[in-house]
Amino acid sequence: QVQFVESGGGLVQPGGSLRLSCEASGFMFSVYTMSWYRQAPGKEREFVAGITRFGTTTNYVDSVKGRFTISRNNAKNTLYLQMNNLEPEDTAVYYCKADQLTPASWGQGTQVTVSS
Repeated sequence: QVQFVESGGGLVQPGGSLRLSCEASGFMFSVYTMSWYRQAPGKEREFVAGITRFGTTTNYVDSVKGRFTISRNNAKNTLYLQMNNLEPEDTAVYYCKADQLTPASWGQGTQVTVSS
């Protein structure tokens, strides 16, 4: 059974940092490109960052470039997102996703709130 468990979110002040984790199970994690998505209340889910199977290629939505870093540990079946210099606009529920894994599967996500 495919499962994703996102964690690491919380309340942080603008300019602060958080490190998100996604523990995956039920499929061969190491062969899939992985991505982070986020969804704010009343808005559609958007792509945030992606990483290929060995972590050699990454890409980011323009709004987080230079602030967020995606990484992975294939031995632990875990995906990470280091978020620095957080802004209120980063407030959302963050989810991880495996590219080309069907049917699509989503975890509960982890809430990130950036507020003073």
